[in-house]
Amino acid sequence: MEEHFFQCPYCWEEISMLIDYSVPNQTYVEDCEVCCNPILITATISDGQLESFSSESIEQ
Repeated sequence: MEEHFFQCPYCWEEISMLIDYSVPNQTYVEDCEVCCNPILITATISDGQLESFSSESIEQ
């Protein structure tokens, strides 16, 4: 597990989350620790490195 910092797409605060580098393709929803809005997280791990990461708002 490694800590990754990114900006919330709702409140623009910098937040962090732990990414499991043993799972190559990850997509899930996590709430912002500041504003509590749901964020769609997508991460790709390749050869033990974070290849891509995105955090998107979930429009209702």
